[in-house]
Amino acid sequence: MSSDGALARLIRSSASAPAGTEACELCAAPVPEEHPHLYDTAQAELCCACGPCSVLFAGDGAGGGRFRPVPRRRIRLRGIDTQTLGVPVGLVFFVPHADGTVTAQGPSPAGAMRWEVDAAAWRRAAERCPELAAMEPEVEALLVNTVRGLDHHWIVPVDDCFRMVAVVRREWRGLSGGGRVWPAVAEFFAGLTERC
Repeated sequence: MSSDGALARLIRSSASAPAGTEACELCAAPVPEEHPHLYDTAQAELCCACGPCSVLFAGDGAGGGRFRPVPRRRIRLRGIDTQTLGVPVGLVFFVPHADGTVTAQGPSPAGAMRWEVDAAAWRRAAERCPELAAMEPEVEALLVNTVRGLDHHWIVPVDDCFRMVAVVRREWRGLSGGGRVWPAVAEFFAGLTERC
């Protein structure tokens, strides 16, 4: 995903812009703070969409397959062992891609850090947890928080992950994060609710 695309804008705007200042990137109509996103397969990035534009791309192959709607479902998972995926941090999200690869991204004060996940390790995890195998490539992610003894594992829309990255970036102070970042992350996870 491009670092200068909609994801970077979402992170920046969540960190500093007043609510309600975004516009649909297809028709320029204003969009509310909570709005749909589309995944642009040609640019490998998310773009903000108004309701009517997001409906245009709801069917398989709509728009020639260039734009894919980001689903809104969230599913809380239990008993997932993500340590076997070889990612050295406890606050991370895993995004499967159409080519079968999986990337892990973790928030930092500068944005999201990125790692490639071993494909065989991901397949083994998906065999143990069929929900992982059913994730939509590029637009859904496994979001994990095991920091400070927590045990949160969610399948979420990928835009939720970048909102979490924005929270970390906004609240991080000094070298270790300061006293505000972890309560803010805990509040973010407490606000997640399951929806199909």
